[in-house]
Amino acid sequence: MKLEVIVLLIFTAILWGITPVLEKIGLGKTDPLTGITIRSIAVVVFLVVFLLLTGRIRQVFQVDAKTVLIFSTTGLLAGLLGMLTYFFALQKGATSQIVPIAATYPLITAVLSVLILGENVTLFRILGTISIILGIWLVQS
Repeated sequence: MKLEVIVLLIFTAILWGITPVLEKIGLGKTDPLTGITIRSIAVVVFLVVFLLLTGRIRQVFQVDAKTVLIFSTTGLLAGLLGMLTYFFALQKGATSQIVPIAATYPLITAVLSVLILGENVTLFRILGTISIILGIWLVQS
């Protein structure tokens, strides 16, 4: 893996690691649907301003219908339904237990990637999957 990718992943992990703690605090003062709405509005405002400032807003309107459907579907699945179930869990449980279990979605991604995208199954991927399952067990202990 290239160094640039590793650095990006480290920043991703840091950002995603900070966020649940802040969300847990925020959920103490509002319900999950309101939290998702506020979060989504903030993201949309930022993205629109960014796209306007960089002159890339036209690209949004040049995307084909299939791509719009794909990203709309993933937005509803992950950005709304997934976040809603996650926020309800986060509101009711310990952040240190909820986040690791929610972060097991790569198990589903790995299986679907093999079945739908035809990706290869390797020994390291199998070992990684076993490690995730063991991690869930350890977090719940």
